[in-house]
Amino acid sequence: MIGLVLLGVLTLAIGGCACVVWAERGGPRWVRAAATVTLTAGRLLRRAEKNRRRLSRTSGNGD
Repeated sequence: MIGLVLLGVLTLAIGGCACVVWAERGGPRWVRAAATVTLTAGRLLRRAEKNRRRLSRTSGNGD
């Protein structure tokens, strides 16, 4: 079951990357929308990770 979930996440990630590349080359509107969603999700994940690291440093637990 976990393998299927990971396979689904991997498929979405690869599809999102393909949409970003295709949108850069002037793909259709739905591809540009999918690329925007993919890039926004990446930015949100990076921001969340940065905040998580900042909180773990200030709490002093060293994890």
